[in-house]
Amino acid sequence: MASTPPAIAVSELTRSFGSLRAVDGLSFEAREGEVVGFIGANGAGKTTTMRILATLDMQDSGTAKVGGYDVSDDPSQVRKILGWVPDAFSAYENLTVAEYVDFFARAHGFTRAERRNRVEEILEFTGLDSLADRLADKMSKGQTQRLCLCRALLHDPKVLILDEPAAGLDPQARVELKQLIRILAEEGRTLLISSHILSELGEMCDRLIFIDRGKLLHDGGAEELMRGETGRGLVEIKVVPGSGDPAPILELQPGVEIIESLRDGLRISLGDESPESHARLLKQIIDAGVQVTAYRSLERNLEDAFIAMLSAANHPTESP
Repeated sequence: MASTPPAIAVSELTRSFGSLRAVDGLSFEAREGEVVGFIGANGAGKTTTMRILATLDMQDSGTAKVGGYDVSDDPSQVRKILGWVPDAFSAYENLTVAEYVDFFARAHGFTRAERRNRVEEILEFTGLDSLADRLADKMSKGQTQRLCLCRALLHDPKVLILDEPAAGLDPQARVELKQLIRILAEEGRTLLISSHILSELGEMCDRLIFIDRGKLLHDGGAEELMRGETGRGLVEIKVVPGSGDPAPILELQPGVEIIESLRDGLRISLGDESPESHARLLKQIIDAGVQVTAYRSLERNLEDAFIAMLSAANHPTESP
């Protein structure tokens, strides 16, 4: 018996725009019913990869498949099982929400009775039923984003690709979007989601894929990332402004790396997290006359992991 193909399968994918290599030999998979976060800085190749999967762009080489269908060879089959939520979306003028959704239901070939039922179902699911008579281009950012999701869900796709769905949303709208994503995942759909709100991706996703300059940096769980591959600890040091700079002292300490300068202190990482190491480091700073107001260990978060991963990728340790 043949095994079920991955919901999304990308293999050695490349795409260039002139001299710019936007996607560079990228490979990853997403299984049926899995929620995968797709993370990278602006220009990392996320949107280009997602557009290729959505059959809106063509790769230069490599393969991309959705539900076992090749996006280049069988784009019509891919579109039948895939829903696409782009990062930029505008509703048509002079159409109500219900008319807008009905227009796309017609485009999908629903019969009149099917169309009426499906439009009602999807408006209720996305919480737009109470706004059915409102003009589609006169809604808030969060409501408009739900309308875009509504359009993507009309044909009941098994795979959803969402490019920055939470961008520009207020906190309440982000909570509502997160709830919808959880429901979709519970229904067994596969979701590939890009976002800059990394903490929320960590809560929603089964796996996280980090890319940079079109290349894969990491493919794994959020907990694994937050533990860190090196096990280095993070420390925040706060000082009285004007009482001295601890940076010159810390730069001389073996195993200590300055991660970030703060308005009134520093964030550092260190390899030795023993109590003796912390005590020795703190004593050296105080003995130098720096007035320390706080010295505390920090939990590593996804933002820390992302920054550290980009730093390691762009400044690899040279072999002696």
